[in-house]
Amino acid sequence: MSPAEEEKSLPLPQRWPRASKFALSACAAAVAELVTFPLDLTKTRLQIQGETAIHRDGAAAGQAAPYRGMLRTAAGIVQEEGLGKLWQGATPAVYRHIVYSGVRMVAYEHLRDSVLCRAEDKTFPLWKAVVGGMSAGAIGQFFASPTDLVKVQMQMEGKRKLEGKPLRFRGVHHAFLKILSEGGIRGLWAGWVPNVQRAALVNMGDLTTYDTVKHFLLLNTPLVDNSVTHSLSSVCSGLVAAVLGTPADVVKTRIMNQPRDKQGRGLLYKSSMDCLIQTVQGEGFMSLYKGFIPTWMRMAPWSLVFWLTYEQIRRICGVSSF
Repeated sequence: MSPAEEEKSLPLPQRWPRASKFALSACAAAVAELVTFPLDLTKTRLQIQGETAIHRDGAAAGQAAPYRGMLRTAAGIVQEEGLGKLWQGATPAVYRHIVYSGVRMVAYEHLRDSVLCRAEDKTFPLWKAVVGGMSAGAIGQFFASPTDLVKVQMQMEGKRKLEGKPLRFRGVHHAFLKILSEGGIRGLWAGWVPNVQRAALVNMGDLTTYDTVKHFLLLNTPLVDNSVTHSLSSVCSGLVAAVLGTPADVVKTRIMNQPRDKQGRGLLYKSSMDCLIQTVQGEGFMSLYKGFIPTWMRMAPWSLVFWLTYEQIRRICGVSSF
């Protein structure tokens, strides 16, 4: 049998390992996103609360604004806008995770196994895991930033309708086209700097923590590579990711949701640093953790669903464990 024929006889995961891992991670991410999306919508609405009051009435109004909690915000969305609105913006969110999760997972494994060189016994120093996780998250989020922008803006459409404002978009594709026509190609990457910063921090929490905890448990405890180990690792990764990523997520959400002029420049914030300073000055430091509980409550089940699904799909398809 010739080398070409031998290659054709191999299973798809062995012929195209990176493409296969991209597809598998994209499938797992899509499942996790749909299951936990209402928590993401609630988190976004919480992060925007107070912003309108500050820009309308000044900092004092923002400090006095009565913020609703996670459950009241979710219940209010259902009562005022309908149950289906809890999944408003889910389509671009799934698009985003197909790109984001696919790229970050493939990038991390490539960095871990080929660039940073994991040891034969699968030990991987923490500093290398941090570098790999942050780099993979930044790369994945840069490519997925346009879909994240559309997701954030579509999540706020229900609120605009209740405030008597005209809806900006008729659907996902209209949103892409409108943003492109108003701000050009650069408009699709509005807010990409805090977006990439957040993704780097989140993946330092998610990928780095999951990989480190999983292999620590396998090497130092009686646990084996099964769902119990995957669950424990994912719970740890979700908590660390939420702590590290929430401040950058608040800044990212506000920059992406702000109105823009004809040149695509933001009308409320000049930069991510300006947004950070205005938020802290107007609402206090803890406002950077606004939406932390729903962020954590979303990241925890998202991480659990994603990693369990991803590891199981890899096993079914004959791909080695992450």
